[in-house]
Amino acid sequence: MNVLPTAIPDVVIFEPKVFGDARGFFFESFNAKVFSEATRTSAEFVQDNHSRSTRGVLRGLHYQIVQPQGKLVRVVSGEVLDVAVDLRRSSSTFGRSVAVRLSGDNKRQLWVPPGFGHGFVVLSESADFLYKTTDFYAPAHERCIAWNDPDLAIDWQLPADLSPSLSAKDAAGVRFKDAEVYA
Repeated sequence: MNVLPTAIPDVVIFEPKVFGDARGFFFESFNAKVFSEATRTSAEFVQDNHSRSTRGVLRGLHYQIVQPQGKLVRVVSGEVLDVAVDLRRSSSTFGRSVAVRLSGDNKRQLWVPPGFGHGFVVLSESADFLYKTTDFYAPAHERCIAWNDPDLAIDWQLPADLSPSLSAKDAAGVRFKDAEVYA
């Protein structure tokens, strides 16, 4: 498995070695030793989630303030632009983001550490999005920052003819400058 750095050192891309032939393919989708060495953490995953969304659906930017979740995310069909935003005030990359295209074709995974906001937008007709989390979902601690916050200025790489489809919760996201963040 190849480990690729991003502009924020704590956010890492995992690119599997895929072995394929006319019958199909095989790849190792997770290896605890490789993960631990690449992320310098001993994260334990406690929950797996699967979502399916259609073209233009934008989910995020989500995080949990009291029970922060690390997320190992991947797409098994379709394509998304996945975004991680550093919400750790003490970090030298506070307020910066990383955007990575994940797809069923490239089979890449993105490690989004605890202390980051996370979101994605579907660029294909639909996408199946899988992710592992290091803490359980806790609705009372969930927060959302506006996907289009001008201070974050995230380029969601949406075609000009496509407006994002948002949940009511995501449409009500707060401005980054007003958001609860981590120390």
